[in-house]
Amino acid sequence: MEQESRDGDRVTLNQLRAFVAAESRGSFTRGAVQLEISQASMSELIRRLEEELNAVLFHRGARRLTLTAAGEELLPFARRAVHATDEGVRAVQSLGSLGGGTATFGVLRNADYYLLGNLAQTFHRRYPSVKVRLVGQNSAETADAIRAGDIEAGLIVLPVDDEGLDITPLMRDEVRYVSADPAAAAKPVSIRQFAAARLVLYDARYGWRDPTRRQLADRAQLAGVRIEPIFEIEHVEAALKLVADGAGDTIASTAVVRSAAFPPGLHTAPFEEPLFDTIAIARKRGRPLSRATRELARLAEDAVSDARGPAARPKRTRG
Repeated sequence: MEQESRDGDRVTLNQLRAFVAAESRGSFTRGAVQLEISQASMSELIRRLEEELNAVLFHRGARRLTLTAAGEELLPFARRAVHATDEGVRAVQSLGSLGGGTATFGVLRNADYYLLGNLAQTFHRRYPSVKVRLVGQNSAETADAIRAGDIEAGLIVLPVDDEGLDITPLMRDEVRYVSADPAAAAKPVSIRQFAAARLVLYDARYGWRDPTRRQLADRAQLAGVRIEPIFEIEHVEAALKLVADGAGDTIASTAVVRSAAFPPGLHTAPFEEPLFDTIAIARKRGRPLSRATRELARLAEDAVSDARGPAARPKRTRG
């Protein structure tokens, strides 16, 4: 019959901690004082450890404990186990008090337009001991990274695939049609007019996975038309430059249109059916945020709300 349990299967951290303390202090009495337990408890922990290992660990001398060969063999492993546990506890405690750890967060690629450009600096000034990892990418990729556990949370633009995610909408930002031709922006634009225009669209890497382009594609499908851009590039700034040069028309959120980076001489119009980017915070469903990332998310939420003014700031219930 198979042995019910092997030697050492029930060795506990408390037993190893008592062993290390007794060895370093040279007696059970002084080891008990270090651990703030009674001498009887200390002796019992050592007795159980020796029983589990089926080995005598100490020579009980009149003046000072000394290690047996078995004790010498165990000591470095016991020290590492106790040290690793203590370091882990300190890391978690420091993270809980925002005295250490790392905050990981995804930000919008056009973060500066929503007053998020100084997010890392603001957080660092408040919590200088916490490391910050901000990842700027398209919302579709941010959602995938949160699901995979690569980052804890992030700002995204809806819609995205929300499988496995908890999503909290923060604000809506209207998306407008942009053209160098004032006549093209003289009145609201239909999805058919949009599809027929010479288009310069950004977020080329993500294509129709990009949330804004995804909304346009859905509308075009319902209208029975296809959107086929003349230019596809990565960044909105480059798209706006091409539009200013007369290469075609594009789209831009109101935050971009109102920014100092928006080229002069361009004209904008709403869509006949208004189009919005909904900005939200996403996190992995069922996974609590570290306190550091939770605080970073709060600062990001405040920045997004400030970009629209106090009236747009959501009410937050403090626990």
